[in-house]
Amino acid sequence: MSPGRALPTWQLFAIAVVIWSTTWHAILYQLAHTTPEVGVTLRFALAGALILAVAAWRGERLRFGVREHALLALQGVFMYSVAYLAVYHAEKYVPSGLVAVGYSASPLVNGVGAWLLWRTPLGPRFVFGGALCIGGVTLIFRPEFTQVIAGDDATRGALLTVAAVLLSSVGNLAASRNLAHRIPFWPALGGGMLYGAAVSCVAAVATGASFTWPVAPSWWLSLAYLSIAGSVIAFACFLALQQRVGPGPASSVGVMTPVLALVISALFEGFRPVAMTWLGAALAVVGNALILKPRLGGSSADARAAQ
Repeated sequence: MSPGRALPTWQLFAIAVVIWSTTWHAILYQLAHTTPEVGVTLRFALAGALILAVAAWRGERLRFGVREHALLALQGVFMYSVAYLAVYHAEKYVPSGLVAVGYSASPLVNGVGAWLLWRTPLGPRFVFGGALCIGGVTLIFRPEFTQVIAGDDATRGALLTVAAVLLSSVGNLAASRNLAHRIPFWPALGGGMLYGAAVSCVAAVATGASFTWPVAPSWWLSLAYLSIAGSVIAFACFLALQQRVGPGPASSVGVMTPVLALVISALFEGFRPVAMTWLGAALAVVGNALILKPRLGGSSADARAAQ
């Protein structure tokens, strides 16, 4: 049974937002002691193994055909591997809150992707909201560009963030279609994470990364938090939300997550937002709201109508 059957829509939304707004900062404790490739590998290997162990204990189906494995791999590689590798690397160059704000463009990207693949209609509200999102993200990153005008850290961080959003969108769209193949919720989630961990492990080996175990308590605590809360709980809620309301409205999680993440970045990372930062964040939030107008307390049919 997925969380979607046990929790109301607004709770699925709130849990995902609260957890993911804090994971951007938790990632920094991983980067302090391990490479992004090692961090992503361990995070999703632990989460995937935990989910499959619980699924086995519950007696759920764990054997899949070749086609089902291909679908799980498609979702897992993009959603739990390459997108997160881009996120971890981006946080080496720009504050985590800015990376989170870049993710606020996810509803726009997912909406365009759904239109390209399945011709989901794009109305004027969607287009105008998308323009506000792009303008907002541009305003947020502008101060970073001016602060490192002699270097290219901001450019690298911005490009990696864009890559992460695009790659994550591929995984989201794949996950939205996997439901039609009747793959059990928990085994699909755990199996996808293990596929993602395997690809990240290959990347770690290819780059010569070391799998030594740090002794810092902050590293272990952040790994546990990212694996259990940031991966098992948050992704379970998000995918259940996506199954219930569709990929467009579910991406409204990206509306509130960046704002909370910016606050956390300001409190714990020394990031000092300027007026333009908050203006950009406000434009991104308004733009996403115009795109989605999520009816978090409504029916699935109502939510799909908002796409």
